[in-house]
Amino acid sequence: MKKIFIITGEYSGDIHAGRVVEALKSQYSDVEIEGIGGENLKKAGVKLFSDQKKMGAMGISLSIIYNHIMLGKRVVDYIINDFKPDLVLMTDYGAFNLNVSKFLHKAGIKVFYYIPPQVWATRKWRINTIKKNIDKVLCIFPFEKDLYESYGIDTHYCGHPLVSQLPQKADRTEFLTRHGFDPNRKIVSIFPGSRPFELKNLAKVFIKSAKELQNRHPDLQFCISHAPNLADDVYDKYIKGTDFKVIKGENQALLSVSDALILASGTVALEAALYQTPMIIAYRGPIIFYWIYLLVRCINMVSLPNIISGKFIVPEILEHHVNVSSITYNIEKLLYDKNARQEQIDGLSGVKALLSDKVSSYEAACVIAEELKK
Repeated sequence: MKKIFIITGEYSGDIHAGRVVEALKSQYSDVEIEGIGGENLKKAGVKLFSDQKKMGAMGISLSIIYNHIMLGKRVVDYIINDFKPDLVLMTDYGAFNLNVSKFLHKAGIKVFYYIPPQVWATRKWRINTIKKNIDKVLCIFPFEKDLYESYGIDTHYCGHPLVSQLPQKADRTEFLTRHGFDPNRKIVSIFPGSRPFELKNLAKVFIKSAKELQNRHPDLQFCISHAPNLADDVYDKYIKGTDFKVIKGENQALLSVSDALILASGTVALEAALYQTPMIIAYRGPIIFYWIYLLVRCINMVSLPNIISGKFIVPEILEHHVNVSSITYNIEKLLYDKNARQEQIDGLSGVKALLSDKVSSYEAACVIAEELKK
């Protein structure tokens, strides 16, 4: 029996890796799989070496660094000395995975990387680590294939997972009525992030902006999305004191029925783009992190719709520009300036056209199955 070890770091990686496992088992059932992940890998039948509870943290605190170092040491020792897999599949979570890959490569263990680090956006020098330690890259953006292959890296383009996995638009009337909203009035939805780090820096200003918009346009409705990976007490810590309705676990439906979105940067922006829902991106953190970002970035865009299209379709409000006036101005423009609204919708419609219609998890599973059959 062949053996695979999978390493994910965050909620989204767990989802994508779980789907790869499901697709792989339909093609190659004689495989034993263990890994680091969450409920999605577990439901797919993966025996968890460790869960992701301590891996989604961001920052440079001693506890975070210590937890990652110790987990990295334990998993490397286990993979090399005990489990001895035929293949390790890394999914996203570049900082941790690339460090682990160095030790696995030295031990002669084959490593594939699904959803590789976005070296085209920041810290391009990491591509040298990938070239040295990763046997095959399974990329999700079409432009990544050319980039990696230009460095002599074996690469397979799988297509982006969201293209095949994103549900159809929700029924607007049914969804809004069920949640106590008036479907005949405009609704603006707030997505302040899926990490405590993001909530701490964005929730307050997002809510203040919504209150200002509501004062200026009493007919507007607002809703806050609760990231499903965060416990209620974590979310409530930053959302308390607001009268806006909070919806948990229906992020994609909410994206699809909203008239405009206030988003933290991330995959959610690409989901919104595929639904062609007008949006703004606002993001900030500790100033030292922003300075570091400015030093290591390779492009001057942060949101995926803009990066994929190569132009500024979506307004990006960053760091010290994140304030009530800038957010309200841009949301008002998307709601009440018909030309600006249509221009963004037209731009978003082109984003999906630039992505392949491949079923990403199936493509990745096919490549892995072929490797296991050797």
